[in-house]
This record gives sequence, C-alpha cells and structure tokens, in this order.
Amino acid sequence: MKKFVSIMPCLDMRNGRVVKGIHFVDLIDAGDPVACATAYEESGADELGFLDITATVENRPTMFDVLRRVTAAVKIPVTVGGGIRSLADVATALEAGAKKVSISSAAFRNPAFVAEAVKKFGGQHVVVAIDADRNAKLPSEREVYVDGGRTATGMDAIEFAKKMADVGVGEILPTSKTGDGAKRGYDLELIRGIVDATHLPTVASGGAGKLIHFLEAVKEGHASTLLAASVFHFGTFTVRQVKTYLATQGVAVRNPPVPKI
Repeated sequence: MKKFVSIMPCLDMRNGRVVKGIHFVDLIDAGDPVACATAYEESGADELGFLDITATVENRPTMFDVLRRVTAAVKIPVTVGGGIRSLADVATALEAGAKKVSISSAAFRNPAFVAEAVKKFGGQHVVVAIDADRNAKLPSEREVYVDGGRTATGMDAIEFAKKMADVGVGEILPTSKTGDGAKRGYDLELIRGIVDATHLPTVASGGAGKLIHFLEAVKEGHASTLLAASVFHFGTFTVRQVKTYLATQGVAVRNPPVPKI
C-alpha cells in the first residue's frame, strides 16, 4: 500500500491564543485559534494539532471550550494535547470533537493510564507525545522531558517509545526540545530511531525552517506526518507550498494541491 505523508500545523495554545516560542520558551502571540485553524484547512492542511502548552504545569485540564470552537470550525481531524491525565479527560476531548488525544507527561508518570485509554477508546485515538533533548549518556542520546519540556526524567526516549508501542498506542509524536522553533531542521535520528523501534506512524515535530527540512523528515526520518508551527503561523510557507515542494521531490502527499491553470 502506498504511504501518503500528511501536513499538520500545530496550534500551541496559551490563555486562549495561539503562541509560538523557541526551545519551548520566549512565547509570542500568533493569532486567534479559530482563524488560524480555518486558514490552515483552506490552505490544504490534512490535520491540526491543538496543544495547551501550560495545562500540565498549571495542573489544570486543557482548554476544552476553545477546542470545541476549533473542531466546530473545521472538518479536518484535530489532535489535542496538554493536561490530559485521566480517562475523563480523554472522553471530554473526544466529545469536544478531537479525533486523537495526545498524552505526554501523564504517559511517563502513569503508563498504566495509557494502557487503560487504549483499551477503553482504541489505540487509533491515542497518541503519545515525547519531548526529548540530547543526553550523550543514554543509549539513543535522547532523554525524555516532561512538564512542557521543563523536567528531565533520565529515561531514554526511544526505549520509552517502545514501551508505549507495546501498550497499543496508535502514533508517536516526538518533539526535539533543541530543535523547537530554531528552524534548523528536525531531529532525524530521533524520528528514525522511533520509527525503527516501534514500526508506528511517527510525527516529525520541532525544527522546520526550510522546505528541505520537510523532505529530510520523510526521506531520512521516515516520518508519516510533518508537524510545524512558526513557519506556518508567521507566513514563511503555506501548507500548499510545502505540499507542492514535496510532490515535486517525489513524495506522495495526502490531498495534493491542484495545479493552477
């Protein structure tokens, strides 16, 4: 079966607004979430990320009211993350219109919760997000961070991904803390390592700044979905431009743009 690559703009949310920073800090405003979501859908996005970046550290649920507004405004699938720590949170997110729920800090602190979510809702609705930074002392030289990238865990990122694959999650979403917002390219070793270890669809996240970075994530990282935020939020590229570029490089993109006559 031919594999198609999806493009996934991500709405990093704080106080009801889309924001974007560098290395998970220095946040600046990037717009209204509904306006951003509808614009991305019109530009050809295949799915959207909705990440409440401070929910975990503020010990509160994600902004389900804002999520409902976004999912009501678009038809493409939305993956929600941030502050998801209970089966009730997963149920509320899905009822609010999310297609998938991304679990990060709670997955590390309570792996049994992930297994329970998979059993109750199905692995196709459960994503495990892994924030990772470099640590040369670990086998993959990548360490899991939790609490929005603030807290080191000592856990090897690829080993953790394997554990999550074993409980039946449907997708892994690793984000490079080093690469986040830096626009120097995705962490290809991390992405490829997770794909090879888990054989699961894996999202490339953290570091896209040039068109070639998207191509590298597919060709070298073997990513199935390409997530980006700042390059889309601030107009460096449109989703359509990324898809057109990938198609010219021989990549099978989902819902390819129709050439203008």
